[in-house]
Amino acid sequence: MFDTFRTTLTGVRENLGWAPDWAVAVIILALSVTLALGLHGLVMTVLRRVLGSRHPYARSVLSGTRGATRLAFLVIALFIALPTVPLDAEVHAVVVRLLLLTTIGLIGWVAVTGVNTAASLYLRRFRLDIEDNLLARKHLTQVRILVRALDTLLIVVTIGAALMTFESVRQYGISLFASAGVAGLVIGLAARPVLSNLIAGVQMAVTQPIRIDDAVVVENEFGTIEEITSTYVVVRLWDLRRLIVPLTYFIEKPFQNWTREGSAIVGSVMLYLDYTAPIARIREKVAELAAQSQLWDRNLVKVQVTDAKESTMEVRILVSAHSAGTASDLRAEIREKLIDFLQQEYPQALPRSRQEVVNAEPASADVAPRKYARS
Repeated sequence: MFDTFRTTLTGVRENLGWAPDWAVAVIILALSVTLALGLHGLVMTVLRRVLGSRHPYARSVLSGTRGATRLAFLVIALFIALPTVPLDAEVHAVVVRLLLLTTIGLIGWVAVTGVNTAASLYLRRFRLDIEDNLLARKHLTQVRILVRALDTLLIVVTIGAALMTFESVRQYGISLFASAGVAGLVIGLAARPVLSNLIAGVQMAVTQPIRIDDAVVVENEFGTIEEITSTYVVVRLWDLRRLIVPLTYFIEKPFQNWTREGSAIVGSVMLYLDYTAPIARIREKVAELAAQSQLWDRNLVKVQVTDAKESTMEVRILVSAHSAGTASDLRAEIREKLIDFLQQEYPQALPRSRQEVVNAEPASADVAPRKYARS
């Protein structure tokens, strides 16, 4: 096919012997581009019909690589047509250099696309929309972090290879390869942050202190891990704000991960009640409320007096749920219903203030006893 294409272009050049060289070059290059685009469109159409609707993932991959394959067809066509194009030596060298750079960029593009496609294919077997998604979150986090690290490395290598094609800046390309960063570039981008984030990403993928969709407390803010990039982590907070945290934060600083080993969690409800509150009856009522709730996972319910203050006692209620979000809703439900129960049946158990009132009377031999008031 390549020989036929080259023969066709040679015949076109011979038939255009009467035209100036620049016109012949424009016509041959335009014809090469047209033939490459037409052939690419024909191949894509045939592949789509072959795949049909039975292979939706293969069709999505085909659509995602349309740009890379189109560029590949163009580069191949131009390389084949270049020997038949009448160009000056300097112009010919420039065109060859441009095609070489395009080829390097294309190889990097194909490599990045291949990595992302393979990762997407691997993750198809895991689902996050199920209750017990610990295994899915584990693999999703590992693959996404490693893919971003590989993408960064491939981009750096591609840039280094492109720089090494220029004699005047070859030293920067060599430096880029040696440091696996961008320390040698004139723009002065330091390689240390790139390397530290790259290493932190690999370390996080292996040790997994956090995973996608983990419930965490960072900087006294509760949220879930929404995205892990090559340089930062996006935490979706409970009120839909986003907290952007550097990737190295989760390696160097302490934080809370509520779903490290599983999604089940124990929630607590704190109440401050009067000393006359019937603890035994409250314990029975909490067990009854938990049993009636669909949010409780039937594992743990407990009522304890955890502290005794000057005017109130601290009552802690523990209830378990399948996830952090469910536990939050269950805590609110237990708190609301228990307060309503106390208001209806034991209003004296709610916190009250006590004051001592002393009657002021003239001093006498017979001092009247003090009177006390309670409110």
